[in-house]
Amino acid sequence: MTPDQIAMVQHSFSKVTPIADVAAGLFYGKLFEIAPDTRAMFKGDMAEQRRKLLAALALVVRSLHAPEKIIEPVKNLAVKHVGYGVEPVHYTYVGNALLRTLKKGLGEKFTPELRDAWVEAYATLAEIMKEAAYGGRNGLIDTIRKTG
Repeated sequence: MTPDQIAMVQHSFSKVTPIADVAAGLFYGKLFEIAPDTRAMFKGDMAEQRRKLLAALALVVRSLHAPEKIIEPVKNLAVKHVGYGVEPVHYTYVGNALLRTLKKGLGEKFTPELRDAWVEAYATLAEIMKEAAYGGRNGLIDTIRKTG
């Protein structure tokens, strides 16, 4: 990611933070719409799940300028997600749900340049996670660009 893309993602996320619970609700609504089978993976309290999602996103967004600081925790999280039934295709669904949530939440401020910056941020994170969980790389960024 370029420094400008990092700044764009961080700035736009600061606009999401005040409406974090609403944004997380939109995200899961979109995810379950795109991939209804993922609903069964969430057995616990969805309010707690929404909190965890936003906390993880905040950590990643804050660390975009120094991603090496979060690589090991991200890899561990990826391995943990395999136990929940997460498959490689789910990363595409999550990326699409994230982009659609940001588009709805940010409206006109979600420019094509900002979208591209978020795609880069998410795809980088998802590729690290998928490589840790399943090995190999498989063009996730291209898939999200085409479908998101």
